Amino acid sequence: MFIKVLFLVLFFAVTISVGIYFRKRALNVNDFVLGGRSVGPWISAFSYGSTYFSAVVFVGFAGQFGWRFGSAAVWIGLGNAFIGSLLAWMVLGRRTRVITNHLKSATMPDFFGARYMSPALKICSAIIVFVFLIPYTASLYNGLSRLFAVAFNIPFEYCIIAIGILTAIFVVIGGYIATAFNDFIQGSITLCGIIAVVLIALGSKGGFMAANDALARVDAPEFAPGIFASFFGPDPVSLLGVVILTSLGAWGLPQMIARFYSIKSEKQITKGAVISTIFAVFVAGGCYFLGSYGRLFAEPADVAANGFDSIIPAIVSGFGSDALIGLVIVLVFAASISTLSSLVMTSSSTLTLDFLKGHIIKKMSEKQQLLIIRGLILVFIAISSVIAIIQYRGGITFIAQLMGISWGALAGAFLAPFLYGLYWKRASKASVWCCFIFSTFLMTANILFRDHFPEILKSPINAGAFTMLAGLVIIPIVSIFTHAPDQKSVENCFACVQKDVV
Repeated sequence: MFIKVLFLVLFFAVTISVGIYFRKRALNVNDFVLGGRSVGPWISAFSYGSTYFSAVVFVGFAGQFGWRFGSAAVWIGLGNAFIGSLLAWMVLGRRTRVITNHLKSATMPDFFGARYMSPALKICSAIIVFVFLIPYTASLYNGLSRLFAVAFNIPFEYCIIAIGILTAIFVVIGGYIATAFNDFIQGSITLCGIIAVVLIALGSKGGFMAANDALARVDAPEFAPGIFASFFGPDPVSLLGVVILTSLGAWGLPQMIARFYSIKSEKQITKGAVISTIFAVFVAGGCYFLGSYGRLFAEPADVAANGFDSIIPAIVSGFGSDALIGLVIVLVFAASISTLSSLVMTSSSTLTLDFLKGHIIKKMSEKQQLLIIRGLILVFIAISSVIAIIQYRGGITFIAQLMGISWGALAGAFLAPFLYGLYWKRASKASVWCCFIFSTFLMTANILFRDHFPEILKSPINAGAFTMLAGLVIIPIVSIFTHAPDQKSVENCFACVQKDVV
């Protein structure tokens, strides 16, 4: 127990120290929210990856999809690396950095308002961000609770208080740059930890070949023999839905896109793309690779009783060494703190700058904006903590489903409008409204009336993937049949694209 506590105390000390160190670089809104648009490629890339992968992936997704798909779950990690990281950086990175700087937009809703010449779109998207980031945050707490129960046997509420206080301290004090720098440190811990955990888990089963042979021999009467060691697993269609949700979904999440806003120069996009992809291959690939061997560590009866979220803790509890369990706890804690800090920063800054400023509060000074953003960070943490406790005690849903609801609504609403907004001048305001309404209503209906959905869309994950793909069709079709945007304003938005802006 001493070793586990020592690891956590050291982690807390480093994280808070970073927030205090960078407090003088968070004295205005631009520095607090975007780090002055001066963040280097290494910090940006690690921050992108650390925001991407959290306890939701390590505990929820890796456990559930490793159990369902076997070794084919590794395709999810590779999709995250090459679609969610490499392709996202190459397609969105430069244009996002250049156009948002040209339009002086600090958030994704701000971009929608400026690009589509609609203050109403700006307000609506800000509300969507605030509402649908909350279930994602609650899912982070859920994932942490599972591992804390294994390591410390303490109540879930104490875990929530610890992570909430820690996140509030360094984000409120240091702002975006402290968040990004902590992401780099925590991402390094996650990277090393995942590699160590995978090697130890395989070693406990006699190595890779022995573990793979054992996986092929798993007896599951409802499936063909050897199916869990096959190329595409027992359910390729559902596997594809997960790949789309978790990979393409990153393109439409405001907390991910913010990393492109803040990078120092467009010339550093390529370097950031390579670093981010390598990080994702090891972290996401390692998580799903570990989860794919869940059936060798957890019993079906235990999974049926305790849920899919108990699979990774079952693997970890078998290590026996306090030092190794402590390493895993710090690993998941680091990944979750990184994601949580990005979520609260995105939500609070969006609500302040895009909803309250100029609409609810007509005149807001720089000092007032900073004060309100910091206050909303605390409010957001408090709300998500309460929801996490209710969800945990009530056993409402698994982590993967909770995240699917959040990602499906956000990425379904924002991915297509953002992508077309960067590349297609004809995209209309009406098409964006259709995309917002379709995605949020569909995902809300999936929560309330799931039993009435077609079988393939009953899963929030499949429904979320469907909303993203549907948005890519809705925008061009509706744009063709609706009023074109003002040509002069659109040309102004794209005027910067051909310039070499550094």
